[in-house]
Amino acid sequence: MKTTLNPSLAASAYALTQKMSSNPAAALTRPGEAGNSFADVLEATVGRARESGKRADAMAMTTAAGRPTDLVEVVTAVAESEAALESLVAVRDRVVAAYEEIMRMPI
Repeated sequence: MKTTLNPSLAASAYALTQKMSSNPAAALTRPGEAGNSFADVLEATVGRARESGKRADAMAMTTAAGRPTDLVEVVTAVAESEAALESLVAVRDRVVAAYEEIMRMPI
């Protein structure tokens, strides 16, 4: 079973990467989501990283098993997963920085 190139998947991965470089918090919310609270941003980030990681793993395993797949889609899924992981790390870094700043505050 050969899959065809999905241009919208590639375009969405590219758009997500562009959004994350300009405004990481805006890239984490999907259309229609509020995304105003920290919990919403954190949940969206973790969920997106998990979903894209699962999709990339499944596609890579399909390719490794020797079943016909489109290599462009596999690479795009891996790149999207990498972008989601980078945004998760960025959020984690912000949380750690905020915690350290709070700890430096005088009582």
